[in-house]
Amino acid sequence: MNAKRPAPHLVEDEEDKPRRQNRVNFFEIAYQRIEDMLVSCDLKPGRQLTVQELQDLTGLGRTPVHNAVNRLAADTLLVIVPRHGLRVAPIDLARERMLLQLRRDIERFVVKLAIERASLSHRNQMLHIERALKDRRETLTLDEFNQLDRRIDQILLSAANEPFLEHTLRPLHTIFRRIGFIHHTHCSGRVDFPRTVDCHLAVINAVANRHAAAAVEASDELIGFVDTMFDELESGIDPRLLDCSIEPIF
Repeated sequence: MNAKRPAPHLVEDEEDKPRRQNRVNFFEIAYQRIEDMLVSCDLKPGRQLTVQELQDLTGLGRTPVHNAVNRLAADTLLVIVPRHGLRVAPIDLARERMLLQLRRDIERFVVKLAIERASLSHRNQMLHIERALKDRRETLTLDEFNQLDRRIDQILLSAANEPFLEHTLRPLHTIFRRIGFIHHTHCSGRVDFPRTVDCHLAVINAVANRHAAAAVEASDELIGFVDTMFDELESGIDPRLLDCSIEPIF
């Protein structure tokens, strides 16, 4: 007697599960790799490129890269130019400084919600990041800091546990991480880099220890520090760093 075979749709469902999970993971990997290149200006503002070029740069296939491109376009970080490929959105300092005020208000809400909802695991992760930042405060590279900064953003949003906030803040975090990168590499160097670290330390310490007023104050101080970066960028930065398509004067 032949063994009863599972219904075809059941077999298909079981086979599809890992493929769907892997596909989601590749989407996130593609997004993070492109985001890293945007933050570090390896993908310069104003640069023209194609999806194929992004596939080559990320080492990933068309589907996850295409999905990441669509998300980054929705985040206003990439511009899709029909029949001409893609363009990295130029940096508009006036617009981004205005968006910083939006981020200030949302971050206040996030830290208060994170304090209310953070689990013990969330708080332990925050304290672990705090120790890592303190231990490496004087030797941390900008790239290493940006990786920790992303983890801080992720853990605060995870603790707040409101998906709408993640969709709203994700592009803002990328925008201002890039502003910080340009500021620290083209303006001040390491002169005020420890202040960047200290501002983040104050936020995660206050949230981990459930000090709401201190968390809001620390969050405002961090945003205020980012705001001061725009003064230097607006007065002294080479415009070609904000849009590489600008022709040099000489």
